[in-house]
Amino acid sequence: MIKVAFFGDSICLGQGISIHNGWVPRLSESIEKKLKNKSSLIFNSSYNGRTSRQALLQMPFEILNHKPDILLIQFGMNDCNYWETDNGLPRVSLNSFKENITEMINRGFNCGSKYIVLNTNHPTPKKSNFKNLDFSYEHSNNIYNETLRSISSENKNLIINDINSKILDFLKFNKIGSKKIVLEDGIHLNSLGHDLYYDFTSKILDKLIFQL
Repeated sequence: MIKVAFFGDSICLGQGISIHNGWVPRLSESIEKKLKNKSSLIFNSSYNGRTSRQALLQMPFEILNHKPDILLIQFGMNDCNYWETDNGLPRVSLNSFKENITEMINRGFNCGSKYIVLNTNHPTPKKSNFKNLDFSYEHSNNIYNETLRSISSENKNLIINDINSKILDFLKFNKIGSKKIVLEDGIHLNSLGHDLYYDFTSKILDKLIFQL
Protein backbone atom coordinates (compact mmCIF):
# COMPACT_ATOMS: atom_id res chain seq x y z
CA MET A 1 0.00 0.00 0.00
CA ILE A 2 1.25 3.48 -0.92
CA LYS A 3 0.64 6.07 1.79
CA VAL A 4 0.73 9.85 1.30
CA ALA A 5 0.28 12.26 4.23
CA PHE A 6 -0.36 16.01 4.30
CA PHE A 7 0.68 17.62 7.57
CA GLY A 8 -0.15 21.29 7.93
CA ASP A 9 -2.39 24.14 9.00
CA SER A 10 -5.44 25.86 7.46
CA ILE A 11 -3.66 26.29 4.12
CA CYS A 12 -3.66 22.51 3.72
CA LEU A 13 -7.10 22.20 5.27
CA GLY A 14 -8.69 24.70 2.89
CA GLN A 15 -10.33 27.16 5.28
CA GLY A 16 -13.01 29.30 3.69
CA ILE A 17 -13.88 27.16 0.66
CA SER A 18 -15.90 24.02 -0.04
CA ILE A 19 -14.03 20.83 0.88
CA HIS A 20 -13.88 19.40 -2.64
CA ASN A 21 -12.30 22.58 -4.05
CA GLY A 22 -9.23 22.47 -1.79
CA TRP A 23 -5.85 21.68 -3.32
CA VAL A 24 -5.26 18.73 -0.97
CA PRO A 25 -8.54 16.85 -1.72
CA ARG A 26 -7.98 17.47 -5.42
CA LEU A 27 -4.45 16.07 -5.17
CA SER A 28 -5.76 13.05 -3.29
CA GLU A 29 -8.24 12.27 -6.05
CA SER A 30 -5.62 12.85 -8.75
CA ILE A 31 -3.03 10.59 -7.07
CA GLU A 32 -5.48 7.74 -6.61
CA LYS A 33 -6.49 7.91 -10.27
CA LYS A 34 -2.84 7.76 -11.34
CA LEU A 35 -2.16 4.81 -9.05
CA LYS A 36 -5.02 2.92 -10.73
CA ASN A 37 -5.13 -0.58 -9.26
CA LYS A 38 -2.50 -0.01 -6.55
CA SER A 39 -3.84 0.19 -3.04
CA SER A 40 -3.34 3.58 -1.38
CA LEU A 41 -4.06 5.64 1.71
CA ILE A 42 -3.97 9.41 1.33
CA PHE A 43 -4.78 11.44 4.43
CA ASN A 44 -4.75 15.05 5.57
CA SER A 45 -3.70 15.79 9.16
CA SER A 46 -4.13 19.56 9.10
CA TYR A 47 -5.82 21.98 11.49
CA ASN A 48 -6.73 25.66 11.48
CA GLY A 49 -4.41 27.92 13.45
CA ARG A 50 -1.81 25.26 14.16
CA THR A 51 1.82 26.20 14.67
CA SER A 52 4.85 24.00 14.10
CA ARG A 53 5.24 23.69 17.88
CA GLN A 54 1.75 22.26 18.29
CA ALA A 55 2.15 20.01 15.26
CA LEU A 56 5.43 18.51 16.44
CA LEU A 57 3.75 17.35 19.65
CA GLN A 58 0.91 15.74 17.66
CA MET A 59 3.12 14.18 15.01
CA PRO A 60 3.63 10.74 16.62
CA PHE A 61 -0.09 9.92 16.63
CA GLU A 62 -1.13 11.74 13.45
CA ILE A 63 1.78 10.88 11.16
CA LEU A 64 4.47 8.55 12.51
CA ASN A 65 2.11 5.72 13.46
CA HIS A 66 0.95 5.55 9.84
CA LYS A 67 4.46 5.49 8.31
CA PRO A 68 3.64 7.43 5.11
CA ASP A 69 5.79 6.83 2.02
CA ILE A 70 5.45 10.50 1.07
CA LEU A 71 5.02 13.24 3.66
CA LEU A 72 4.17 16.83 2.74
CA ILE A 73 4.81 19.42 5.46
CA GLN A 74 3.47 22.97 5.42
CA PHE A 75 3.68 25.36 8.38
CA GLY A 76 4.71 28.94 9.01
CA MET A 77 1.75 31.24 8.47
CA ASN A 78 0.69 30.91 12.10
CA ASP A 79 4.24 30.70 13.46
CA CYS A 80 5.18 34.04 11.88
CA ASN A 81 2.15 35.90 13.25
CA TYR A 82 2.40 38.38 16.12
CA TRP A 83 -0.42 38.56 18.66
CA GLU A 84 -0.78 41.60 20.90
CA THR A 85 -1.03 39.29 23.91
CA ASP A 86 2.48 37.98 23.16
CA ASN A 87 3.98 41.43 23.79
CA GLY A 88 6.02 41.82 20.63
CA LEU A 89 7.07 38.21 20.13
CA PRO A 90 5.97 35.88 17.29
CA ARG A 91 3.79 32.89 18.07
CA VAL A 92 6.86 30.73 17.45
CA SER A 93 10.34 32.24 17.33
CA LEU A 94 12.33 31.88 14.13
CA ASN A 95 14.94 29.60 15.72
CA SER A 96 12.29 27.36 17.26
CA PHE A 97 10.40 27.24 13.97
CA LYS A 98 13.47 26.01 12.11
CA GLU A 99 14.20 23.43 14.80
CA ASN A 100 10.58 22.21 14.79
CA ILE A 101 10.49 21.75 11.02
CA THR A 102 13.92 20.09 11.01
CA GLU A 103 12.78 17.65 13.69
CA MET A 104 9.61 16.86 11.73
CA ILE A 105 11.76 16.02 8.73
CA ASN A 106 14.14 13.85 10.75
CA ARG A 107 11.28 12.01 12.46
CA GLY A 108 9.51 11.54 9.13
CA PHE A 109 12.51 9.88 7.51
CA ASN A 110 13.18 7.87 10.67
CA CYS A 111 9.65 6.40 10.59
CA GLY A 112 10.18 5.21 7.04
CA SER A 113 9.07 8.04 4.74
CA LYS A 114 10.88 7.74 1.43
CA TYR A 115 10.23 11.32 0.33
CA ILE A 116 9.39 14.49 2.24
CA VAL A 117 8.09 17.59 0.48
CA LEU A 118 8.49 20.87 2.36
CA ASN A 119 6.30 23.72 1.10
CA THR A 120 7.05 27.39 1.54
CA ASN A 121 4.02 29.69 1.96
CA HIS A 122 2.35 31.98 -0.55
CA PRO A 123 2.72 35.79 -0.55
CA THR A 124 -0.03 37.86 1.06
CA PRO A 125 -1.22 41.46 0.63
CA LYS A 126 -0.92 42.07 4.40
CA LYS A 127 1.66 44.88 4.28
CA SER A 128 0.38 47.12 7.08
CA ASN A 129 2.57 47.04 10.18
CA PHE A 130 1.57 45.00 13.21
CA LYS A 131 0.27 47.14 16.05
CA ASN A 132 3.18 48.59 18.04
CA LEU A 133 5.72 47.00 15.68
CA ASP A 134 7.54 48.51 12.70
CA PHE A 135 7.05 45.63 10.25
CA SER A 136 4.16 43.79 8.62
CA TYR A 137 2.77 40.28 8.52
CA GLU A 138 4.07 39.86 4.97
CA HIS A 139 7.56 40.90 6.06
CA SER A 140 7.48 38.25 8.77
CA ASN A 141 6.07 35.68 6.31
CA ASN A 142 9.02 36.36 3.98
CA ILE A 143 11.55 35.80 6.78
CA TYR A 144 9.98 32.47 7.74
CA ASN A 145 9.92 31.43 4.07
CA GLU A 146 13.65 32.17 3.84
CA THR A 147 14.16 29.93 6.85
CA LEU A 148 12.25 27.11 5.14
CA ARG A 149 14.46 27.49 2.07
CA SER A 150 17.56 27.22 4.25
CA ILE A 151 16.58 23.90 5.84
CA SER A 152 18.74 21.02 4.73
CA SER A 153 18.85 17.32 5.43
CA GLU A 154 21.40 14.55 5.08
CA ASN A 155 18.66 12.70 3.24
CA LYS A 156 18.64 13.72 -0.44
CA ASN A 157 14.94 12.84 -0.68
CA LEU A 158 13.89 16.12 0.97
CA ILE A 159 12.28 18.31 -1.70
CA ILE A 160 11.75 22.03 -1.09
CA ASN A 161 8.63 23.05 -3.01
CA ASP A 162 9.07 26.83 -3.16
CA ILE A 163 5.41 27.76 -3.57
CA ASN A 164 6.19 31.36 -2.62
CA SER A 165 8.63 31.95 -5.48
CA LYS A 166 6.46 30.11 -8.00
CA ILE A 167 3.39 32.18 -7.14
CA LEU A 168 5.39 35.43 -7.19
CA ASP A 169 6.54 34.55 -10.71
CA PHE A 170 2.93 33.80 -11.71
CA LEU A 171 1.72 37.13 -10.30
CA LYS A 172 4.49 39.06 -12.02
CA PHE A 173 3.89 37.34 -15.36
CA ASN A 174 0.15 38.05 -15.21
CA LYS A 175 0.63 41.56 -13.79
CA ILE A 176 -1.66 40.98 -10.81
CA GLY A 177 -1.24 41.42 -7.06
CA SER A 178 -1.36 38.89 -4.24
CA LYS A 179 -4.93 39.98 -3.38
CA LYS A 180 -6.05 37.93 -6.37
CA ILE A 181 -5.09 34.60 -4.78
CA VAL A 182 -6.54 35.01 -1.27
CA LEU A 183 -9.87 35.54 0.46
CA GLU A 184 -10.86 38.84 2.07
CA ASP A 185 -8.85 38.02 5.21
CA GLY A 186 -5.68 38.37 3.15
CA ILE A 187 -4.27 34.98 4.19
CA HIS A 188 -6.45 32.03 3.20
CA LEU A 189 -6.53 30.89 -0.40
CA ASN A 190 -9.36 31.55 -2.82
CA SER A 191 -10.10 29.31 -5.81
CA LEU A 192 -7.20 30.70 -7.86
CA GLY A 193 -4.84 30.22 -4.92
CA HIS A 194 -5.92 26.59 -4.58
CA ASP A 195 -5.47 26.09 -8.33
CA LEU A 196 -1.88 27.33 -8.08
CA TYR A 197 -1.05 25.15 -5.07
CA TYR A 198 -2.55 22.17 -6.87
CA ASP A 199 -0.60 22.80 -10.07
CA PHE A 200 2.75 23.47 -8.40
CA THR A 201 2.49 20.55 -5.97
CA SER A 202 1.01 17.93 -8.31
CA LYS A 203 4.03 18.21 -10.62
CA ILE A 204 6.26 17.11 -7.74
CA LEU A 205 4.01 14.43 -6.26
CA ASP A 206 3.29 12.87 -9.67
CA LYS A 207 7.01 12.18 -10.11
CA LEU A 208 7.47 10.83 -6.60
CA ILE A 209 4.62 8.33 -6.54
CA PHE A 210 5.98 6.56 -9.60
CA GLN A 211 9.38 6.22 -7.94
CA LEU A 212 7.96 4.25 -5.00
